[in-house]
Amino acid sequence: MEISWHLIWDIIIHLNDYLVLLIQNYGNIAYMIIFLIIFCETGLVIFPFLPGDSMIFIIGALGANGEINLLLIAGLMMAAAILGNEVNFRIGRYLGPIVFEKDFRFLKKEYLYQTQEFFARHGNKTIFLARFFPIIRTFAPFIAGVGNMNRRVFTIFNGLGSICWVLIFLLGGYVFGNIPQVENNFTLCIFGIIFITMIPAFLAALKARRDSKKASSR
Repeated sequence: MEISWHLIWDIIIHLNDYLVLLIQNYGNIAYMIIFLIIFCETGLVIFPFLPGDSMIFIIGALGANGEINLLLIAGLMMAAAILGNEVNFRIGRYLGPIVFEKDFRFLKKEYLYQTQEFFARHGNKTIFLARFFPIIRTFAPFIAGVGNMNRRVFTIFNGLGSICWVLIFLLGGYVFGNIPQVENNFTLCIFGIIFITMIPAFLAALKARRDSKKASSR
């Protein structure tokens, strides 16, 4: 386990080096590996630690250098993000009724009803915005499935969120990734990207906590 986590950490820290080696040594297979990374990060709840934002940013920088077919990889990553969310949603939709059927102590049916009500009211913006938050984007479609969110609404905002997510980070890497200060400090930039994308989720959690305290004090 220590070796595997060490490898994961090393990949995250030196992601730019790994991507360059992957593309140079494996050619078209590298495109499928990138597709699978994005798909698994969004489609399987056990892989929230996989790189998403930082990898797309670096791919944008590589595209600016002509080291990768930017249009092809952009299309593949958008497809992977959309399909991953769709699979995650369907898994949650299938498992939700089964898990809550027995009404366990910590999985009461009232929680399921509350989740369903939440996604009926806020599901569209939740699915769109969750795409930009690491870890949250892995669990949001699953919970939306458990909450039986309207399929058509989910499909629309899943597509919009996935396309915008890929485009924003890809263009960011394309424009800024090869600036010497950025290129020479890729590790710091990766941590910066992770930190910045986590800020909105942190602020939302604080707001929800304050609102909860206000409601309980009334």
